[in-house]
Amino acid sequence: MRDNAPMALLRTLLDRTFIRYGAASAVALAGDVGLFLALLRGGLTPAASSALGYGAGIVIHWLISSRLVFSAGAAPRGPERLRQKGLFVGSALAGLALTTGIVALGSLIGLLPLAAKLIAVLVSFQTTYLLRKAIVFAS
Repeated sequence: MRDNAPMALLRTLLDRTFIRYGAASAVALAGDVGLFLALLRGGLTPAASSALGYGAGIVIHWLISSRLVFSAGAAPRGPERLRQKGLFVGSALAGLALTTGIVALGSLIGLLPLAAKLIAVLVSFQTTYLLRKAIVFAS
């Protein structure tokens, strides 16, 4: 019976929306950074590479969130789904604005850039989760 304990724990964790959201965020971030680095190596400018990577991260996060994290709140195809996608992109842009603002403020007050980025990631993660749970995928 003890052999099933790790699987039972895994199932319990996967049943929790916040844990699934965290995993989706990690996958999306990996896609974002991976594409960013590949495009840089390919000779694209850092700004263009960053923008394309971030865009890919949004798409990856949408696909995972709408199918595995908030599937019960995903709208059916049609105008409601298009509206939901717009809200999702809006939440991603809110996260981007928060991240940019926190890193800029951290720089102004003398924080190490990595420390400011870490704070920004934590605040942005929590904010986008709440927006997506309460607004984008609200049942």
